[in-house]
Amino acid sequence: MAMPENETTIRSPAPPVKTPKAMKAAVVTGPGELRVDEVSLPVPGPGQVRIRLEGCGVCASNLTPWAGPEWMKFPTEPGGLGHEAWGAVDAVGEGVQGLSEGQRVVALSYHAYAGYDVADADAVVALPDALAGKPFPGEPLGCAMNIFKRSDIQAGQTVAILGIGFLGAILTRLASQAGARVIAISRRPFSLDVARRMGAAETIPMEDHWAIIERVRELTDGVFCDRVIEAVGKQWPLDLAGELTRERGKLIVAGYHQDGPRQVNMQLWNWRGLDVINAHERDPKIYIQGIRDAVQAVASGRLDPSSLYTHTYPLEKLDEALNATRDRPDGFLKALVTY
Repeated sequence: MAMPENETTIRSPAPPVKTPKAMKAAVVTGPGELRVDEVSLPVPGPGQVRIRLEGCGVCASNLTPWAGPEWMKFPTEPGGLGHEAWGAVDAVGEGVQGLSEGQRVVALSYHAYAGYDVADADAVVALPDALAGKPFPGEPLGCAMNIFKRSDIQAGQTVAILGIGFLGAILTRLASQAGARVIAISRRPFSLDVARRMGAAETIPMEDHWAIIERVRELTDGVFCDRVIEAVGKQWPLDLAGELTRERGKLIVAGYHQDGPRQVNMQLWNWRGLDVINAHERDPKIYIQGIRDAVQAVASGRLDPSSLYTHTYPLEKLDEALNATRDRPDGFLKALVTY
């Protein structure tokens, strides 16, 4: 019997692979410095699985710890900072049901700059046959799905997205697919090219504050935007986002603001009656639902992030991956570390 069109199948577990006694794990030893150590494999506890990792995405949230602020403690735990991993189940802890050795999965785990990591079984999502052999950094993809859901984007709306990195590019695709008119605003010409490929109707270089406001005013007949998503994590784009949001519109904060307090133009926010949404989720159940949604979207062909994975590094060159994520050379969007 044929499968329903929107249903995906889960690949049968692969034959078990002989598990080594030790693994490689990155240890950040100081600001901008790391080494790769040989350490013992983690042991899954009750309700956990161990995953033989295939790779891990590099997140911009790693950059502040990598820079070595006063609150950062060195050396990090082996594999620390890595949290965008995928791989295959290697060992199953007591009481775990529905997951088996060899099954390919994506997980929320937190020591994933290493050959293996452990995760709670309820923080693991099985990957279907349609994604066989493909990288799948589930955490940022799930984050994008959750931000899109929180943004309440509808057909016919005008949506400005400030910052076209990996997250902004995914949101551009999702918003344009929903029937919204997307105005993408970003610093690099390369990012604006990506935005156009992902469906943006208009692109504006992020150069001059007042020129951007005037251009958006022209594009919207003076009304501004129904939804504005700030996806940079810096003060200026947050200021600009408020200026671009129409009366009774929604300003969605998707950027990760990790380098200190922010000031906001509360007079403007009050006057326009804005709904301001901090779209960062912290509930693990919502995180996991976002990852499930991302798995379905990519497996079904609705979303194809493959062109956004622009740079790949081995674990031994994680420092180069982090520096590229910070410096964003031309053509860079998202780095993956593969094992």
